[in-house]
Amino acid sequence: MDDKPLDCLVIGGGPAGLTAAIYLSRYHLDIMVVDGGKSRAAWIPCTRNHAGFPDGISGKELLDRMKEQARRYGTRIEDGQVTRVERDEDGGLFNAEWGSGPVMARTVLLATGVTNRRPPMDEEAHEDALARGLIRYCPICDGYEVTDKKVGVIGTGERGRAETIFLRSYTADLSLVAPEGPHELGASDRSLLEEAGVKLVDGPIETIQPRDKDIVIQAGAWRCSYDSIYPALGSDTNTQLAEMLGAAQAGDDCIRVDSHQRTSIPRLYAAGDVVLGLDQISHAMGEGGVASTTIRNDLAEEAPIRR
Repeated sequence: MDDKPLDCLVIGGGPAGLTAAIYLSRYHLDIMVVDGGKSRAAWIPCTRNHAGFPDGISGKELLDRMKEQARRYGTRIEDGQVTRVERDEDGGLFNAEWGSGPVMARTVLLATGVTNRRPPMDEEAHEDALARGLIRYCPICDGYEVTDKKVGVIGTGERGRAETIFLRSYTADLSLVAPEGPHELGASDRSLLEEAGVKLVDGPIETIQPRDKDIVIQAGAWRCSYDSIYPALGSDTNTQLAEMLGAAQAGDDCIRVDSHQRTSIPRLYAAGDVVLGLDQISHAMGEGGVASTTIRNDLAEEAPIRR
């Protein structure tokens, strides 16, 4: 462990964490990013609604560019997983454990994101289908790409209904497939879906098979191919480190923050989907910028920042 603590430890190397890192390094603060390599942005084959890239850009390339930019200003980026964070008894410093040992920091920014629940299929096949646009997770991001195409949504209940109706503004050829058994839909949801022309298919799903140009779902005797499928199975917010520190959570299982990204724990901040699961790169970047500026100003109140 270094004797001198970091000004900020950023946990998570997605759009929120890397934006914050760029800002923090340009504020001449001593920081480190620990990146577990699980940012959902890396899954995106090509994002076309991120401003400044009229021809689109892959999520991986965008993250690589952000890392290069952060390193240009002195950010240290390490691959690893932070497994524990605690505060000193006097509350002065944070102590974190990760792959290369402990590290001390005056502040911590949690940008740990969320993890999507995946459909039942082989991981390698899932990754390949995702890269080819046969599986998609964000209709806000890429609904435009399935305009007038044949689309299957895997899900049921309120979440399945909401995602399917959202996609109805892009295509009329939609099926909602229950993943585990008969649909769990109330009368009003069922009526809304039927009025929209959505085909309702009961599960359980037995196989999901990507092919060259389509992807096939098999559920009992029912079998159908689609141009793309959207799993509407929910996600798990990565709040474990916040819980370890006793930070308050919001009702949606995200970390509760104020308008400047401060958590309920002094000098602990959070940004991105771990705060609000909007699944939008631009929104996560904005929160990263806000959080980093708050961190800089809070540290400056404790001790003037001088060159």
